[in-house]
Amino acid sequence: MEQDKKDMDCKAFQIDGKDNVATALTQIPAGKFVLLGETVKTSTDMEAVDKIPMGHKVALCDISEDEMIIKYGVPIGKATMAIKKGQWVHLHNIRSNYDERSSHLDIYTGVPTDIDYES
Repeated sequence: MEQDKKDMDCKAFQIDGKDNVATALTQIPAGKFVLLGETVKTSTDMEAVDKIPMGHKVALCDISEDEMIIKYGVPIGKATMAIKKGQWVHLHNIRSNYDERSSHLDIYTGVPTDIDYES
């Protein structure tokens, strides 16, 4: 029963019905979470296979390498590797359509990894 309550506290939001990712409204540990959104008919139980940081994306379905990442109903990037349903979707497995440098940023801190700050 305690696990069920914990699962209900972990939520992600699908912005558009065409989206293949949702945004974590809370930190989501590996395990069940609730999918919310106007296009979701009823709150849906999903399962995260990775820890998803708050504000980051979680895959709503399997996404093939080179497949477009859809958020807001529009392509925001492209998968650089296969992504399984429930996986964390971020800089380590996608290339942004809007930020050419995103593949050179640390996935946890956002600090550029292609610049030597000590020179």
